Amino acid sequence: MIGSLRGRLLSRSPEAELLVEVSGVGYRVQATPRTAASAAGAGSEVFLHVSHIVREDAQTLYGFSTSDERRTFEALVGARGVGPALALSILAVHHPDALRRAVADDDVDMMCLVPGVGVKTAVRLLVELKSRLHLPEAEAPPGTEDGAASPGARDDARTDVRAALDGLGYGAEEIKGVLAELPADDDAGLMLREALRRLAGAAA
Repeated sequence: MIGSLRGRLLSRSPEAELLVEVSGVGYRVQATPRTAASAAGAGSEVFLHVSHIVREDAQTLYGFSTSDERRTFEALVGARGVGPALALSILAVHHPDALRRAVADDDVDMMCLVPGVGVKTAVRLLVELKSRLHLPEAEAPPGTEDGAASPGARDDARTDVRAALDGLGYGAEEIKGVLAELPADDDAGLMLREALRRLAGAAA
């Protein structure tokens, strides 16, 4: 089984499929939009953590920029009714940390942000993923006991929101504009809800 790939990026498709050449062999790797966007241009070196899924009719490589993303993907595909396509869709919207927080908080609305996931599916996923994901404890991050969000936490939340909006199909200018309007916060879920509310209002 293939666990990682290091090689030269030959191409990247709009569907986030990467073609990576390793020792003269080109590997087609399906990635999340976040992972695909993190890769530099064609000809650059890339390293991917890989989940190698073997079916009766196909072998498919799924690539991730971090081992945490790969572990989360594998936890998702182990849940009932979740195939690789849905797992990638979930990770396109939610960073692993944001997904764990949504599961810990039983946040149905956050799960329903994933295209194709309705309320019934979201509730089932929240139940199943509680035993599959290492969930965060309910405590304040170091240095934020007074309720103030650290600059690093705010930056991470803004990055997660940008990736989620990109995964939902919003354009770069739309994302840039709405992020500029959002108040600083370290809660990516709240920021994403507000961003979607403003984008929906702008489209109305």
